[in-house]
Amino acid sequence: MGPKGLPVVDEVKCTGCGTCERVCPKHIITLSSVTRRILKEYTTEDCTTPCQRACPAGINISRYIEQIANTDYHGAVQTIKERNPFPTVIGRICPRPCEDDCRRKYVDEPVAINFLKRFAADYERTQSERIQPFKAPSTGRRMAIIGGGVQGLSAAFFACRLGHGVTVFEGTDKPGGLLNTAIAKYRLPEEILQWDIDGIVEMGVEIRTDQMLGSDVNVIDLLEEGFEAVFLATGGWDSRLSRGAEKRVETPLPGGYLLLDLLRSGKAGHGTVTCGADTVIVGGEGIATQSLEKARSLGARNVTFIFRETPDAAVVAALTEAGAQVLAGCGVLRLLGEGTALTAVEVMDTASGNVTQLAAQSIVFSAGRFPELVFTRPAEEDAAPTTAWVAVPPYKQPAVSDQVGLFGKGETLTDFSGAIKAIGAGRRAAASMHKLIYQIPLDLPGNVLKPDVAIQNVDQVEAVPTAQRQIMPLAQRRDIEQLMELEKGFDTQAAAKEAARCLNCGLICYQHTDASALEQIRPSVNA
Repeated sequence: MGPKGLPVVDEVKCTGCGTCERVCPKHIITLSSVTRRILKEYTTEDCTTPCQRACPAGINISRYIEQIANTDYHGAVQTIKERNPFPTVIGRICPRPCEDDCRRKYVDEPVAINFLKRFAADYERTQSERIQPFKAPSTGRRMAIIGGGVQGLSAAFFACRLGHGVTVFEGTDKPGGLLNTAIAKYRLPEEILQWDIDGIVEMGVEIRTDQMLGSDVNVIDLLEEGFEAVFLATGGWDSRLSRGAEKRVETPLPGGYLLLDLLRSGKAGHGTVTCGADTVIVGGEGIATQSLEKARSLGARNVTFIFRETPDAAVVAALTEAGAQVLAGCGVLRLLGEGTALTAVEVMDTASGNVTQLAAQSIVFSAGRFPELVFTRPAEEDAAPTTAWVAVPPYKQPAVSDQVGLFGKGETLTDFSGAIKAIGAGRRAAASMHKLIYQIPLDLPGNVLKPDVAIQNVDQVEAVPTAQRQIMPLAQRRDIEQLMELEKGFDTQAAAKEAARCLNCGLICYQHTDASALEQIRPSVNA
């Protein structure tokens, strides 16, 4: 037991035998592994803090702040990288939803959580060696990631930590996706982004650039090469704009197109789409009639529309009268194919739970992005003999985990609004690939923690002296060109003062202290 009345682990001596967990009368000690931590989604039984619940990546924020307060900067970096392979980047550009829920706001101002993350990440850059989180032993199994943006690189990082051999195939000449083009360099210099990408490579990830899916590489070739899972993370329309490819028809998914490409096919120098005889269109209620006409002009004979919600009766009547099939209240479960061709789409009726399989050579998505999909070889009892691959989406984030289909309500329809959200999606993709190759169900636990779940919380704190939030120092205008960044980062003294403002949420009991002890330990609250 440590000086604060809580268990302390000696990482050198611990053998992972689990005795402490079994004999603890209060059940506050839990033993875990690298694999379990990566696969884990938080439940209502976990002791999570408000800031951690608000973080899209689920970083143990109070833990790394405590480590910074104790000058354990090495440990703080490891804690952050447990759920975030881009700490140096995110420490500069995160929208900081965690700070909105920080309980310190009931006293004065939220803790500068993200600035402290940047402090820890910048500390790593000053060291002689890279600080990495723990990694599982090699499994001897290989995975491929298509797309070297934040989500793809994050999926690769976590899959590598799960012990798998991972290769990323990036279509451009350098990885990083939108982070290369969408953010001003004085906020995110190139060397900062490259530092975090280098850390992912040093974890064991291989990155191959100038490998465009469909022309330089395809899914079936990767599966035949020995990759047991292939994850599609090509990004959305935003990514295409950043690459100057808005007029190019890209089909990273065999037989898959964006509705925008379908409607613009052959116009003003735009690429041409060729629809198969059996074409499925997912969504797009507002322009369904136009989409039907265009699909038929491009080769489709049998067109099926799949809508998550029941569309307007007039729309259904018009499509039905025109000879199209309409499936309302349905979601796409998975895709099946042979070689480089799509052959079928599996659809579930959300009301009845009935699953049907539709013949399809083309599938069109009304969203501004292709869905994230994991391609694997089908189980012998799970598909027709001619099926060469099956593609399923990763399990959904807890907030929309009860929804069926490729795009749930509330899921992103273009590129992620924040890199931290893409990181969380990348971890879930890695967990999904791992589960699929080991035939573990993708179902989430019934008590998974969701934003609308009722949990015990507080709306006020008492007897906590006010302490001014540390302000991020800015570079002078004349120094920006030399420093290459607008924000200069916390020094050790500022980081210590800011870390001391944390109320240390998540303990079984809050500490009790007085004003005279505030210089030595962080302030606390009488709960």
